[in-house]
Amino acid sequence: MIKRRDFIQNSVLASALLLMPEFSFAAGLDTGKVSAFAKKLKPVGRALEMEGYYVWCNSPIYGPDGKVHLFFSRWVAKKGMGGWLNGCEICHAIADTPESEFKYVETILAPRGLGFWDATTCHNPFITELDGKYFLFFMGTSNGKTDTKRIGLATAPSLNGPWARPDEPLLLPGDTGAWDDHCTTNPAVVKHDGKYLLFYKSWNSKEYQESKHPTIRGNRKYGLAIADQPEGPYIKYSGNPVIDFSGKGDNAQMEDAFIWTENNSLNMICRDMGVYNHEYGLLMNSKNGTKWSKPEIAYYDAPHYINQPPPAPHLRKYGRFERPQILLKDGKPTYLFTTSQGGKYMTASPFIFKIEH
Repeated sequence: MIKRRDFIQNSVLASALLLMPEFSFAAGLDTGKVSAFAKKLKPVGRALEMEGYYVWCNSPIYGPDGKVHLFFSRWVAKKGMGGWLNGCEICHAIADTPESEFKYVETILAPRGLGFWDATTCHNPFITELDGKYFLFFMGTSNGKTDTKRIGLATAPSLNGPWARPDEPLLLPGDTGAWDDHCTTNPAVVKHDGKYLLFYKSWNSKEYQESKHPTIRGNRKYGLAIADQPEGPYIKYSGNPVIDFSGKGDNAQMEDAFIWTENNSLNMICRDMGVYNHEYGLLMNSKNGTKWSKPEIAYYDAPHYINQPPPAPHLRKYGRFERPQILLKDGKPTYLFTTSQGGKYMTASPFIFKIEH
């Protein structure tokens, strides 16, 4: 991993923003309150850069061996950025510490081919330990298109497997016309008050098909499904969606949620998609998962923390951090794992922040 000092940005603007105690101001955008969380972030740098691959969706967990186990998605670089939807696999890597070298171990889940619900991709891994067993929630597609994205669940007695792979999805979309009739994706799961809460992203197919936005189609919202045991069945909350920013106008939305419990509260970190901009992260909290606080800024865009060379022409999401996932130790956030386009191969790789207390 490249040394931290090579990533710290030296611009006067970045320093000034860090000194602002409560608010961040961006030209032409709403003012957003800066969370206490954002002020604790210290960039470590890129990790797990793999020649010939895009690396995305990095979900970390401490193992019983004291090492950091990372479950991530990757696809061959020749497919371009769109390979996540048609040709992605989920892999396992291990490092001695969050700031040491991650080494690829094996591929856990790969597309199974014609006839399977996860025939064309395996993506969005989220690893967690619940009740002494390991659960790997993920998303698969059957035709390489967004309308067959479905959440699934693989289980294992150990982080090293063996992984029992599901023959059917864990959570299906809603009926035609429902807010979530297009797909289920981006799973985030937490145990709370004896129940298992599964948060998922979806949107409406008609909105998706009729969207006039050049790059963002539909309006992504988050729903909640609840189970008595981690394997399910998960029953959708009747008041869904629990997060809906469409009322703000300009197709404001969010995605990539990660949920954890701390200070008797549920906390969510996610990627902004138009609430303040399309480069920041958002932070919210809730007592029960159904009503969430007004979003604060969880982290900034990449230029706030690091200097990078100009992007290659094929990288259109350059300069932002996506898929935020938190490495917890004894229930406390210790490191923030994101993914970001760029790096020495001009593809994508994890970018890690230390959370200082």
